[in-house]
Amino acid sequence: FVGDDAVVEGLTGFHLHRGALAAMNRPQLPSVAQVLAGARGGAGARRVAVLENLVDHTNVGATFRSAAALGIDAVLASPSCADPLYRRSVRVSMGTVFQVPWTRITTWPAVDELHAAGFKVAAMALSDDSYALDEFAALDVVSDPASKLAIVLGTEGDGLSRRAMRNADYVVRIPMAGGVDSLNVAAASAVAFWELRAR
Repeated sequence: FVGDDAVVEGLTGFHLHRGALAAMNRPQLPSVAQVLAGARGGAGARRVAVLENLVDHTNVGATFRSAAALGIDAVLASPSCADPLYRRSVRVSMGTVFQVPWTRITTWPAVDELHAAGFKVAAMALSDDSYALDEFAALDVVSDPASKLAIVLGTEGDGLSRRAMRNADYVVRIPMAGGVDSLNVAAASAVAFWELRAR
């Protein structure tokens, strides 16, 4: 079907600058175990991002784009995380929400399920007893070719919950300079994904 700008804008409720419109059925999400086992064409995930309560759809989309570009095999979204299939998330992700396997965790923290699948859990947080990112990347848990790592990123305002940090195997921070206290979660995800990628 072809429609002029006014018709398309009337259907969507906003200016659709690319001129294309699609309607899709929302798929039933797979289980965490299915996502982990099915990633990398069935070879199984080695690097997983866990998004705890991100509320900004732009950050969710940007994190998915970084995940796709930087070797994250799957993404798990906590129950309160913004919807990766919301139109803003999809647009910011450049469509990678359809590329990276993902699902929503029904209960959080789901550390037991990650441990059962052979993953170590690294919580990205500012903490006095945390590893600096480059120090952590040098450990066997990252550098071993068979390592399996889940990288947990927290909500925009408060960061990771105390419960998530307590349940993690490691707490990891990105060292800051210039008096800056932290990075936006989407920017932090890109830095962490690159440094902790499977080698």
